[in-house]
Amino acid sequence: AIPLALEGKDLLARARTGSGKTAAYAVPVIQRILTSKQSVREQDVRALILVPSKELGQQVQTMIRQLTFFCSRDVRVTDISGKADLSAQRPILMEKPDVVVGTPSRVLAHLNAQNLVLHSSLEMLVVDEADLLFSFGFEADLKNLLCHLPKIYQSFLMSATLSEDVQALKELLLHNPVVLKLQGSQLPDSSQLQQYSIKCEEEDKFLLIYTLLKLQLLQGKTLVFVGAVDRCYRLKLFLEQFGIPACVLNSELPVQSRCHIITQFNQGFYDYIIATDEQSLQAKRRRRTQRKGESKAKGKEYGVSRGVDFQNVSNVINFDFPATVESYIHRVGRTARADNPGTALSFISHTELDLLSEVEEALTGDNAESVLKPYEFKMKEIEGFRYRCRDAMRSVTKQAVREARLKEIKQELLNSEKLKTYFDDNPRDLQLLRHDKDLHPAVVKPHLKNIPEYLGETQTHPTVSPQCKTCCC
Repeated sequence: AIPLALEGKDLLARARTGSGKTAAYAVPVIQRILTSKQSVREQDVRALILVPSKELGQQVQTMIRQLTFFCSRDVRVTDISGKADLSAQRPILMEKPDVVVGTPSRVLAHLNAQNLVLHSSLEMLVVDEADLLFSFGFEADLKNLLCHLPKIYQSFLMSATLSEDVQALKELLLHNPVVLKLQGSQLPDSSQLQQYSIKCEEEDKFLLIYTLLKLQLLQGKTLVFVGAVDRCYRLKLFLEQFGIPACVLNSELPVQSRCHIITQFNQGFYDYIIATDEQSLQAKRRRRTQRKGESKAKGKEYGVSRGVDFQNVSNVINFDFPATVESYIHRVGRTARADNPGTALSFISHTELDLLSEVEEALTGDNAESVLKPYEFKMKEIEGFRYRCRDAMRSVTKQAVREARLKEIKQELLNSEKLKTYFDDNPRDLQLLRHDKDLHPAVVKPHLKNIPEYLGETQTHPTVSPQCKTCCC
């Protein structure tokens, strides 16, 4: 991508998640800005990078700052995707940073307020995670935004999939583009990423994840994806019963809290994050708005699996199987990034078998062999844990889940707003602010935190396939 971009061509690039798409557009953007400044000394906004979420905006800003470490005076970047008031961001934009990063709605708001002027200075437009932009409800904002841009500029569309939305964006933004499709699978091959599935119903899902985590059969940092925010808290409260701490990444939390959780997870503070997938949430919200007779959903906050760079994730567990092939690819793409190995384990109930078939068909392609191997786990050997699992599940009521969800939102709002000034002055104390503390709305039974000897002696190491060394070594 980089040589083509440096030649001034428009690009539509599809490559699997974790393959380096951010740097692929950031490097030519930086180079072009440095080249322009050799002949034109006037300070102006030369590049606009549109992202679908605040977390991704912050991540892109961080990446560009790392790349411009030795030329930070010449290339300035600003992320305006946060929730700060427009008036608070106005002074930053008045300084005309070279690169502006933001969501379409936020950028449009600043353009309408005349805090940002692009019609004469913009040279490059980047749309990151292009396949999400329309589905996140940004279609109208993006079309309105184009009226504020000059007639000629270079455009990059970066995406992990080439969906209908991406084709629509291509027609809207690109002029005679070069289309790059990286050869190979959308996920790493089996030498780097091991994918397993195990058929289990609702109670068995909880039993299995309790056993895998409590007996430490999964080594390394783990992302657990579920289908709804309430199930995030149900699973967190269930694991709390056994003394297993986990964070919930909930789109209702303040953006500062979400970004702080991701940063601490990347630094090794936590081993387990429970997250929702934005596409399943989006589908639910769309159904709700259709029932109310509203037009396309305009909510800008969804889940967190897309685009966010979780670092050194060893395992991804699909506690609830994703609703689409694209969603599966983006969930599982959180592990085995760059050249690191990873494991993906999917729990499949009888209602999810059709979804599994779709994913297998899409990923298998011309190969006769299925990509998702059966996870040879003998459930009979963990039957002794079932009564403990049921005991814990009885404590996690709907009322407890509601209280936990509300309690965490209140906690994080306090952390985010009232303590923000304090943490700006005392950054070390921010490291001590943890997000995996017990919420305790459910009655916790202390005896569940320990495994009795009569269970541990015979069942500490359930029989697993020799192929599963990555996740239960």
